[in-house]
Formats: sequence, C-alpha cells, structure tokens
Amino acid sequence: MAGQIETVLCGHLVESVDGGHRLRVGLTDGLAVTVENDFRLTAPGEVRHFYPGLTMAPEGGLRALVGARVTAVRVSPGGGLELDFDTGRTIAVPPELGPDGPAEAWRVSGPDGPLFTSVPGGYLSG
Repeated sequence: MAGQIETVLCGHLVESVDGGHRLRVGLTDGLAVTVENDFRLTAPGEVRHFYPGLTMAPEGGLRALVGARVTAVRVSPGGGLELDFDTGRTIAVPPELGPDGPAEAWRVSGPDGPLFTSVPGGYLSG
C-alpha cells in the first residue's frame, strides 16, 4: 500500500495550502492531502509543531510549500505519514489520535473522492 501512495503523490506540485481545523495541501491533478491530526513541519534548522484541532493558519514554512514538488512519501506500519518536498521540508503526521481527536489522522483524495485514509488503530485503507 505504501508503494501505491508514493506512486500517486510523488512528482506532484503543491498548488495551495489551507488551514482552519485541518491542513489541506492541494496538489496538481486535483489531488489533496488533508491532515486532521497534529503534525510537524521540518526544514533545515527548523521544526514547527501544528495543532489543527485548535485552528491554524498556514504561514511561514507551510506557505513556502506552494510550488514545491513532492519527492518522497512514507507510511509507517502504524499509519503515520511523511511527505518530503524538493525544498528540503517534510510534513510528518503521527498515526496516534487523541481521545477527543479526529476520526482519521490524514487522507489523500483525488477528484473522485478518497484514495488513501489513515484510520484508528493505525491501518491504512485505500
């Protein structure tokens, strides 16, 4: 499954980054990665933690992702997600959901609906 998600996402450019109670990274060809769990953004010399459940506005390093290309995708055995970009930045989403957290940590959607989803228990459906 992890190889399939990498094939779907790698090479696509980030067209938009939106916040609120979740992070939505819009990619070319109508793809989108939506993150509802807490996540971190790393870059050379920088680590930032984000908490969508508290409402967030994409700024700084997140905004800098617009125009970046997805270069690698990793899904951990527990259902965590890491996206690498050609800017040297990485978005890392842990699979663990808090007791009052979202129903899913993250999902990848295409123009016709969901393609991959991290579900409670760390499983990946798609």
